[in-house]
Amino acid sequence: MRRLENKVIAVVGAGSGIGAVTAQRLASEGASVVVADINTASARSVAAGIVADGGQATAVHCDIADEASVAAMVRAAVTAYGGLDGIHVNAADMRAILSDGDALEVPLDIFDRTLSVNLRGHLLCTRHALPELLKRGGSIVYTSSGAADMGEPTRVSYAVSKAGLQALMRHVASRWGKQGMRANAIAPGLVLTEQLRDHFPEDLRQATLAITRSPRLGTSEDIAAMVAMLMSDDGAWINGQVIGVDGGAKFR
Repeated sequence: MRRLENKVIAVVGAGSGIGAVTAQRLASEGASVVVADINTASARSVAAGIVADGGQATAVHCDIADEASVAAMVRAAVTAYGGLDGIHVNAADMRAILSDGDALEVPLDIFDRTLSVNLRGHLLCTRHALPELLKRGGSIVYTSSGAADMGEPTRVSYAVSKAGLQALMRHVASRWGKQGMRANAIAPGLVLTEQLRDHFPEDLRQATLAITRSPRLGTSEDIAAMVAMLMSDDGAWINGQVIGVDGGAKFR
């Protein structure tokens, strides 16, 4: 399919995992992709792979906790391709989550860092991308998580950030939907990225599989497929939604 022909889409957090596979999927459907990541070398590697496969891609450094970096990423997209039709914000500080805890014990620097990246950073991406997206009637797709409404006994920072992100998404859809702007969030289940696949204990894999309504766990390609649909005209009447891509682990 070439549903994204002539579209320019930035993928923030595209240096590895879900973001990298999503960038590749969008390019395969015809989009010119801005591969943005805090790890510039990884972004360049992903972009080079897309170009080698016949696609269009540009690598850009982006630290979403830094407003100047976010603004520069959007400018780079417009300079390279003349505008912006979509942005998939997929960045998170996954190191901070290892030190997350409950409301009594979580270190405040971990809480602050998590919200800085997972929530404030997504606001910065929204703020700087929106003026360009509104020129074309664009689409924002955020990566959320089932943690936003599961009520876990731990990972309070992560859950709060993702719940806030869903509120941001609905705000964007409500405020600018009549101007042709769409905003949605994907809530992935457990996705076996390349990084996780080789280090995920079999007992935990089976326990997770037991709570899904699917015969397998997720892959990065599952998420990429949903992002591609939401960025395309096939998703033109989907706005303000949290879409679970989790093998039926949670009914919404």
